[in-house]
Amino acid sequence: MSCRPRREVDTMVTTVGGNCSQPGAVLEARSRDDEIYREGVQRRTLFVLSFAQVVGGLGNGAGLTIASLLIREVSGSTRLAGLAVVMVTLGASLASIPLSRLAGRRGRRTALTLGWSLGSAGAATSICGAFTASLPLLLAGLGLFGASTATNLQSRFAAVDLAPPHRTGRSMAIVTWSTAAGAIAGPNVAGPASEVAQLVSIPQAAGSMIFSTVAFAVAGAINFAALRPDPLIVAGGRSARGTTASRTRALPLSTTSRIGLVTVCAAHGATGLVMAVSPIQMQDNGWSLQTIGLIMSIHFAGMFGVAPVMGALTDKAGAQRTALVGQVLVAASLATSATAGDRLPQFVIGLLLLGLGWSATSIAGSALLVQGVDPGDRPPVQGFGDMSMTLSSAAAACVSGLLFTALGFPTLNVVAGVFVAAVLTSVGMLHRTSLVGATRGGAAADSSRS
Repeated sequence: MSCRPRREVDTMVTTVGGNCSQPGAVLEARSRDDEIYREGVQRRTLFVLSFAQVVGGLGNGAGLTIASLLIREVSGSTRLAGLAVVMVTLGASLASIPLSRLAGRRGRRTALTLGWSLGSAGAATSICGAFTASLPLLLAGLGLFGASTATNLQSRFAAVDLAPPHRTGRSMAIVTWSTAAGAIAGPNVAGPASEVAQLVSIPQAAGSMIFSTVAFAVAGAINFAALRPDPLIVAGGRSARGTTASRTRALPLSTTSRIGLVTVCAAHGATGLVMAVSPIQMQDNGWSLQTIGLIMSIHFAGMFGVAPVMGALTDKAGAQRTALVGQVLVAASLATSATAGDRLPQFVIGLLLLGLGWSATSIAGSALLVQGVDPGDRPPVQGFGDMSMTLSSAAAACVSGLLFTALGFPTLNVVAGVFVAAVLTSVGMLHRTSLVGATRGGAAADSSRS
């Protein structure tokens, strides 16, 4: 009788007629079969998530480029322009925990589908707010739009549900990198979108939101139709009763996880503070919507285009060192942007460096956040991390317009250096803790040998 392994990994081995008399060999074969199955699901997951991220990234890039311009056009105030990023990031923050809990109960597929759908509804609501010149309706739409940002962020964690530890950075980077294609193309629809807006008699800047509405809906449909089997369920991150395994206890945040949390929050805080008013500064410099869109595309290329490189660096050099590289890039960006004035090439270089620094810091920080966390505990930890870093970005964007109006763009970049100092301090503390642990471990080993 053949002892052919099944897909399922059983807890007991049943033999028939004594022919299969080596249960250990059978269990080993089944374990290999299960490993092959998980690898296949992981490859499919990365493909589906990457495809959805390309489409969703198009919607994010298109909408985020003109959001602050819409606020200024509807409200007539530059000081309120920062509310665009505030509402988007606040919406992302509020959506992070519910979406992560939904993932714990129903799996990634359901959570990601719902998130993209809410983003689509938000983009459509923003169009209505711009058309009726209603600031409250526009702000509400941008808040719902933020659900797409939360979904975009949670997709990178879905990519590592089944990833082996030595490929965590690369798997996360593949999905992050896939966002680049859409995010780079998105801002460049501002010109054609303004012509579409004229045809349907809505404000020109709101035309990009039409693309966002459609793109988010398509991204949700891709996840709903193709993210099968669900990676989190296969990884064992959902309990038998469909609830998150860690729901009844405190979040398992180690020292490393806390440092990762500080790192990603600082990356989003610095970026939110600068980027909330960058389109306003560009418009004040007299640059056209097409030029603004191109510059934003270059910034997004820095954020997502080199993600595989940052992921490989995280796996090979370590998350701590990669986070430090990211902060060097952010510091160089702030110095470049602070002295750019209306010099277009220098302004572009500044925002490109900011994107590169964000990429390195976010990937390294996310890897630190989930380092050593069990699959069943990951959704709530990831949701808390996403909520915290989007709140950091929202808080920074909230004061961005005020700082920009009172102090100007150069001084605002200097203030953003506070976030760089926070990461450098946190990573330095983690490094010292690791050295102390290694020293104590070596001393204990020496004493046991003696």
